[in-house]
Formats: sequence, structure tokens, C-alpha cells
Amino acid sequence: MTLTLLILLGAVVTLDGVTVGQFMISRPLVAAALAGALLGDPATGLVVGAILEGFLLVAVPSGGGRFPEPGHAAVVAAAAAVSTGGGAGLALGVAAGLLFGWVGALTQTVQRELNGRWTPDPSEGPVTARAVVRGHLFSIGVDAVRGAALTGVGLAAVALLSPWFVRGWDLGLAETRAVLLLGVFVSLGIVARTLLHHRRWVALVLGLVAGFALGGAA
Repeated sequence: MTLTLLILLGAVVTLDGVTVGQFMISRPLVAAALAGALLGDPATGLVVGAILEGFLLVAVPSGGGRFPEPGHAAVVAAAAAVSTGGGAGLALGVAAGLLFGWVGALTQTVQRELNGRWTPDPSEGPVTARAVVRGHLFSIGVDAVRGAALTGVGLAAVALLSPWFVRGWDLGLAETRAVLLLGVFVSLGIVARTLLHHRRWVALVLGLVAGFALGGAA
């Protein structure tokens, strides 16, 4: 039952990324926390999601560029961290999240090319509203299946790799967090450099102040 829920969650957050909604539940911080909650350990899911969020903040999807797809990858990452446990679980989760984020980006590119083929072409004859709706819904359905399949494959992969990873990972949980946070700080440094270069730091500071103020008021 839990496996089915994780796969369904992977499908939902994949759709949220671009296709439907964009309610930001596909962000690693949210998706991983939800996956952790399904597994009975939302705290570990939140930690994994926060680390992945730090790594992926430099990759802002825009235009026709290819960027890691975070939603399903965060679900796989949280599942790996919770099921494996300890420093090995955290390291495996983050590694799986980054890897499957790029795998998702590759499959997303393929689907976008196929979407163009599934779209009714006016040059081939009259296009009805029903044909447009049918093509649109079909593409949404394929994207959901893609997210579910990526999540299922990811969960199976980390289950197979977990015993090997535990034997080969010598660092404890605290040491693993420290190593991963070093990488996160490098990523955040890149983000900060970009903001300072474009003089967007004022907006960043105002946003932080407003966020803390609203949080305190709540």
C-alpha cells in the first residue's frame, strides 16, 4: 500500500512541475517531506528535501533549457533515506535524488518532442476543439504515467543499491550531513553571486524580511 502511495505521489508531483497546477508541491522540500510522512518519518524527508533544495536552487526551469526534474526524484530520495537509515541512507537519498532528477529531465525532453507530434496539425486538415482537448488530456496522462514509472524505477533501484551502499559508506549521520552541507553552501554561493551580479539582492532581503514577519504574525 505504501509503495503504491509513493508511486502515486511521484505521478502527482511530476504533473505539478509543469503540466498541471504548478502549486510548488513538486519542490524537493515539499515532495520529500510528503514522501517521508507516508513512510512514517517526515523529519528525515524534510532534511533530504532541504538538502536537495539547496543543490537545485541554481537550476531554475525557464525557456527551452534542460534542468533536473525535482518532484519524483525527491520522493525517491526520501524513500531511500528513510528505508536505509543513518549516514548511508542520507547520502544514498541525495545521490539518488540528483541522479533521477537528470533522468527525469531527459525523459521530459522526449515527451515534449512527442507532444508536438500528438498536437493536431492544421496543415493536415480541420482541427476541432474535441481533437485539441483529446490531445491535451492524452499528454497529461502520459506525463502522469512517466512520473509514476520514474518513481517506481527509482524506488526499485535504491532498494537494490541500499545494502551495497551501507557496506561501503563509513561516515556517520552527522559527518554525512556536514559533507552534504558543504556542497549545498557552494550551490547557494552560486545563487548569491547571481543575485548580487544582477542587483536582485534587495528583492531577496525584502522577501526574507516579509517572510519572517508573516511567519511571526502567524
